[in-house]
Amino acid sequence: MEVLKIKKVSPQAIVPQRATEGSAGLDLCACIDAPLTLAGGDTALIPTGIAIEIPSCGYGAFVFPRSGLSIKHGIGLLNSVGVIDSDYRGEIKVGVINQMKEPYTIQPNERIAQMILMPVSTMPIEEVAELSDTERGNGGFGSTGRGGAPAESREN
Repeated sequence: MEVLKIKKVSPQAIVPQRATEGSAGLDLCACIDAPLTLAGGDTALIPTGIAIEIPSCGYGAFVFPRSGLSIKHGIGLLNSVGVIDSDYRGEIKVGVINQMKEPYTIQPNERIAQMILMPVSTMPIEEVAELSDTERGNGGFGSTGRGGAPAESREN
């Protein structure tokens, strides 16, 4: 059985846990000595005090915002989703942003994000001169229409 190994790099770190048996994410906690207030629009890099060893290159760890913290207080991640590669062994830090106008204070040991382990493909890469054709082709943003029925069946 594969196991995610977690090492405390700071004595006061909290080892990530799932809040419930059915939780997909492991809660990451702020490993800070004192409260940190973020004014509206402010950003910060929050240490978690932990490092991880992902069992194989077939997995990655992905850091997502906590929905309650985002919806209620506007605290999101700077890069939308953080990616932790299987060969990274440094401390996990979470880049956060206060997207609201009101200040928000992050408390020591507060749950600030969630980490989810997911399979990743490490398929080989091949450079080619041409790609196969598809019905969509190179149609980009908005090329398939807006909600509801497929673009071909909608009236303009």
